[in-house]
Amino acid sequence: MTAPVLRTSVLVVGAGVAGSVLALELARHQVRSTVVERASRPPRDPALALVRGRSMELLRRLGVAGDIRRHGIDPDLSADVIWSRGLDQPPVLVSQVPSANQVRDRYAAVHDGSDLVEPYLLLPGAELAGRLRAAARDHPLIDLREGWTFTDLRLEPDGTVATVLAAGNGVRHVVEADHLAGCDGARSTVRRCLGIPMEHLGAPAPHYTVHFRCPDLTGRSDRPSTIIAAGITLTWHGDRDFWIAHLPLGPDESAEVDPAHLVRDRLGLRTDTVDVLAVDQWDGALGVARTYRRGTAYLAGEAAHCFDPAGGNADICIGDAVDLGWKLAASINGWAGPGLLASYDSDRRRCALLDRELLARTYETRRRFSRLAAAGASRQFLADVLRQEPPQIETTGTGPAGGGQFLDQLGPQFTLVDCTDDGSGRALTAVARAHGVPMTYLPVAGRADRGLWERRLTLVRPDQHVAWRGDEQPADWAAVLDVATGHRSEDRVNT
Repeated sequence: MTAPVLRTSVLVVGAGVAGSVLALELARHQVRSTVVERASRPPRDPALALVRGRSMELLRRLGVAGDIRRHGIDPDLSADVIWSRGLDQPPVLVSQVPSANQVRDRYAAVHDGSDLVEPYLLLPGAELAGRLRAAARDHPLIDLREGWTFTDLRLEPDGTVATVLAAGNGVRHVVEADHLAGCDGARSTVRRCLGIPMEHLGAPAPHYTVHFRCPDLTGRSDRPSTIIAAGITLTWHGDRDFWIAHLPLGPDESAEVDPAHLVRDRLGLRTDTVDVLAVDQWDGALGVARTYRRGTAYLAGEAAHCFDPAGGNADICIGDAVDLGWKLAASINGWAGPGLLASYDSDRRRCALLDRELLARTYETRRRFSRLAAAGASRQFLADVLRQEPPQIETTGTGPAGGGQFLDQLGPQFTLVDCTDDGSGRALTAVARAHGVPMTYLPVAGRADRGLWERRLTLVRPDQHVAWRGDEQPADWAAVLDVATGHRSEDRVNT
């Protein structure tokens, strides 16, 4: 049975982190969307997600940071990383990472606006996805269809035509959309329909992720966030005795081996103290889609890049969604040039390629540490190796050039921050509005506050990145606006 054709401006496939944030970002700019999600309920993913401060600031713009933070693990717990040759051995190196509350206190103590306003957050991945989906479900501009499975699409010159099946009654729906965003995960049906291949770094290798409870393991540690030992990366879930182990298979280990036994044997744990809850297998390949766009269809989140399953994907998924969201909205609302949406592919794919290189380097450091430890290298030698590439969790981020204290004063579209004495930015803002570019004018009066900005005039994009800065009015302000809004392709404008 086929239902009447549905019509929407933006069809979002998938209501995970990327899909929900994309819909919320569109709604922030008054753009309606329809979101179809195969699962009728949010996932029960037990993995721990890390959301860095910069991403929390992006979520703060959407009004969801507070709710998400309430579901995080104890903010007084540190996120230290312990490197060891074995659980019965003293640590080789401890990479100390302050707790979220310690980071917040540091920001407050400095209080010069140079730091972020949001510290990082650790929380179960299911909570992150679930809270974001709940926010999307409750928003009046978002039509969330849970239990609806996307099956196919056809690209048209002026949009897309998608086919979706509703759970329960099996009704086939045809959805016509001006734009379609595939946020449907690592096994993306949208990506397959578009014929976009993944490009991998290195050969696939079997890995296991084992979720288990182990009072014995908890009792041996001071409950750090992460322990790296015996070729295994252990992450404490923050929930009593719940641990997550990520381990690659060795060259002499078969993919048929029981991963629970691998964890017990490598760590020297007693069998009766390990209660395995779930096991996932993955290939360890680091893939990035060859392109993020075909016509008016786009990829975002894990549909565009397949990285670490250990909860390390949240930041890049949020970044994809915000970037695509404001650029789509600008195009739909009529003030963007064709270059703005085109920049989504180049900007976000470049970020993914960089993240992939950094993650590959992290994996190689762990493999090298494991090999050297197994070969009998001394603690001092191993520590010297690690100090060459100190592991850490980034607790700061890269927002606009000014201080975090101005975060809540930035407008939803462009914002011109004016640190001049004569308020010359006001006239520039008026010119922008006359050209159809929505812009908030933000004068900064205090000398100390002005010192937080590199230049006297700063143009901040909707995603809080700096589009332009200068000390004087530019010679061609219209050209600056054209580049910022995608009407001109030049990377730089002489001012």
